[in-house]
Amino acid sequence: MLTVIAVVVMLMAVAAGILSYGRFARRLHCEHSTSLAADRVETDLDRCIAPLTAAHPEDSGLALLSDNVDAFALRALTARHAGRSLDLQYYIWKKDLTGELLAAEIVRAAERGVRVRILLDDVNVHGLDPHWLAIDRHERIEVRLFNPSRNRDGMLRRALEMLLRWASLNRRMHNKAWIADGRVAIVGGRNIGDAYFDAADLSNFQDLDLLALGPVVQQAATAFDIYWNSTVALPIAGLHPRRGRKLAGVPAALGSAAGQAAAKPFLARVAQSATLQELLAGHLAVHWTREVELVCDPPAKAHGRRGENWIMNVLRPAIASARSDLQVISPYFVPGTLGAQALAAIAADGVAVSILTNSLAATDVAVVHAGYARYRRRLVEAGIRLFELKPALRQRLRLFGSRGGASLHTKAFVVDRRAGFVGSFNFDPRSVSLNTEMGLLFVDPPLAEALHQIFVEQTAADASFRVEVRDGQTRWVDAERKPPRIWIHEPIAGVWRRLACSLLGFLPIESQL
Repeated sequence: MLTVIAVVVMLMAVAAGILSYGRFARRLHCEHSTSLAADRVETDLDRCIAPLTAAHPEDSGLALLSDNVDAFALRALTARHAGRSLDLQYYIWKKDLTGELLAAEIVRAAERGVRVRILLDDVNVHGLDPHWLAIDRHERIEVRLFNPSRNRDGMLRRALEMLLRWASLNRRMHNKAWIADGRVAIVGGRNIGDAYFDAADLSNFQDLDLLALGPVVQQAATAFDIYWNSTVALPIAGLHPRRGRKLAGVPAALGSAAGQAAAKPFLARVAQSATLQELLAGHLAVHWTREVELVCDPPAKAHGRRGENWIMNVLRPAIASARSDLQVISPYFVPGTLGAQALAAIAADGVAVSILTNSLAATDVAVVHAGYARYRRRLVEAGIRLFELKPALRQRLRLFGSRGGASLHTKAFVVDRRAGFVGSFNFDPRSVSLNTEMGLLFVDPPLAEALHQIFVEQTAADASFRVEVRDGQTRWVDAERKPPRIWIHEPIAGVWRRLACSLLGFLPIESQL
């Protein structure tokens, strides 16, 4: 009896602590800081980029980063050449090969005197607190967590907090931004981890970022400051008051990652990356435009507050402005009834609407695919061309020579081949209502055409299945075969995966997808 009472008292004490989370967060000291101005030419990045922006004083420069290894190299090299600041904001930063290589780059930047601010969503930090605390101990690095749980250790207390704070903990920061010296920003769909940079053994993501120069970088820096100084971003050191911040050292793995054989090709690309060399020489294919905007949800979205600046309020009219054609790329595509109706209405107006998403065999989140599947037939019947990515891209070689598997992770759209968007926003209920999102919305026909060409390549017969409806039944066409192969069920996916997806489709959880 006494044991039961003790357990109840302990649970009540934990619950009381959880319910007082708001007061705890307000008491936790967060030093206010803002981005360092890029108003002088004093760093390597200043000397590289200032002449480019000076030649286009009112325009922003944008360049597509479609190659995964180049995307890694550009992040590493901007960190290596930074001399003033690194502001980094991510939903996921894995402690794997590429995650540790990039972490080592930012620690070395801090050793040179660079101020580093890292803002991570807490849901994917679970289990990595010692790693990030060690990095945070550097005097020039601060790590903050977005909407963190108070209980960092112990499964019971953490599970109880998730239960009692479900409504708030279910709201996450999905933003991705890498800002160096206030001169260059990388914004898009990639998190930090092996699967985003072609370093994973089994399957890698097909993803897209935009490199940004000029005035729009300040927009990204301002958005970062708003998140960094919000009440939802708490210092990781404050969540572990007993561990302190004054201990020396960083994880030993950061120093050893570069010595691994698997790291050599990535470090070689950092040293020889054509993309960066062209950037440094001023010859990168940068598209300069005045019509570009960083669109971003406010951090208040994590509180469930309604506001006028939510990203969908900007993206919806941009999509609806299509007059000739609209291409959408979304790995987790769950349009909902209203979204499906809106896309059908656009198609009914004579706009050629095309959508690329993952096939069941390619997706890494089967439950989201189950949510998408219920809209598949009505979209096709509305005249929308629907494509599903194959799990292996034959035309795309990995860094190590193996083709490997592929899963779509790009979030983008193109309107009339004159405007477009690249960012973190998935066309699903979670992106609309629960997670904070960001991206770059632009008007520039040459850049939009380049994005359109990526869509064309990814929907080609050797890359994707075309979904059709024949005699009232959904069919998948593999036009790479001669004659084309027609699938009567989800192609390539095994029977158990198809069965699981069908069962998941019955769950009433669409609002959470």
